[in-house]
Amino acid sequence: MALSDRLRKRRGEDGLPEEKFSPHEAKRQEYLQEVKIKMHRSLIDRLDLDALMSLDPKEARKQVSSLVRVLFDEEKVAVTSRERDDVIQEVVDETFGLGPLEPLLADGTIDEILVNNAHQVYVERFGKLSVTNTRFKDDDHLRHVINRIVARIGRRIDESSPMVDARLADGSRVNAIIPPLAIDGPVVSIRRFRRIPFRPEDLVARKSTTLEIVKLLDMAVKSKLNILISGGTGSGKTTLLNILSSFIPSDERIITIEDAAELQLQQGHVVRLETRPPNIEGKGEITQRDLVRNSLRMRPDRIIVGEVRGQEALDMLQAMNTGHEGSITTIHSNSARDAISRLETMVLMANSNLTSHAITRQIGAAFHLIIQIARYPDGVRRMESLSEVTGMEGNVISLQDVFSFEQKGLDSDGKVIGEFKFHNIRPKFLDSAIKKIRMS
Repeated sequence: MALSDRLRKRRGEDGLPEEKFSPHEAKRQEYLQEVKIKMHRSLIDRLDLDALMSLDPKEARKQVSSLVRVLFDEEKVAVTSRERDDVIQEVVDETFGLGPLEPLLADGTIDEILVNNAHQVYVERFGKLSVTNTRFKDDDHLRHVINRIVARIGRRIDESSPMVDARLADGSRVNAIIPPLAIDGPVVSIRRFRRIPFRPEDLVARKSTTLEIVKLLDMAVKSKLNILISGGTGSGKTTLLNILSSFIPSDERIITIEDAAELQLQQGHVVRLETRPPNIEGKGEITQRDLVRNSLRMRPDRIIVGEVRGQEALDMLQAMNTGHEGSITTIHSNSARDAISRLETMVLMANSNLTSHAITRQIGAAFHLIIQIARYPDGVRRMESLSEVTGMEGNVISLQDVFSFEQKGLDSDGKVIGEFKFHNIRPKFLDSAIKKIRMS
């Protein structure tokens, strides 16, 4: 257990309110931090970095751990055996990993890590936020970890470019922002992704949906309907997009387009494209719109846009309306109707000179289904509704709900009580979907 997490176990489990150190404990923690810094500096002086980089990562960690033990014996530091083990682990994490964040990244129950400043770190478990005892030495220490993250993917962060989106080796998405934009010091947000992606049965087990709904969506994807996933921040849009993509037949060519690559498609024939920010001179930027346009020349069977958020909306709609069926994307929105309004605004951003009516008709012709998802008070992310686009009524896109989740209240444990209710309307896409699947 890391130094910064040791006191958590006093109350029996992680995620409970932070417990203050007593004056004696605080002084001891400060001493151990000094020991850690001293050991790390001595380690750097003795390491043969060229030889270390040629080793297997596990073997390299093992050798560094052994060297730090030798340093402890030589320095004769006054620590307990448990404190020595903690310091050794943190020195190894500092050398190869992301320092104080390593224990949190190793915890499979954590969905998000939120570093508000060097001395305040929150995590999200099962939809609920809780504070941790994880600490960085100071802002410079936190900046060092941020620089290590962004350098791995060729990004940079400094005063001229104080915001960055990056990703970790496991696909987790990282956003960092530093002073002068972040007033209280560097801020880091890490959205974790499971090494083993969620499966449809996982959603059913978590009561995010039902088996009947999963089967319906499976049919919709296989019949190449264009699907829009709508929801708020942290509602599970990308997770659902990953699951829907798992229904795509393995013999199709899939092209994914993202700002920061995080999709975990399991098919073999996948081409992953990622945007590029401008360089220090403000040149060389490659936007999602550029990638959507280019993808049309790459013979795609499916185009998946991680999240539509700007001018690429126009090119995506045109692709869907010109034979590129089975496309899937996500959008930030609070309802299916709001999602349509946001798409209209994004198309206007492209300066297409299209009239509002023409834009609305393109959206109505492009998408077949809109899935609305949300995170409920009990932390469970649920599909709120599935809306079918049935055409136009004048200048308005006509929607009909196939199913919706009806919340009836909360139980004594704060869990949401409710049910998924199918409406007594047969989806219009059902007959054509069955026909397409039989023909394929």
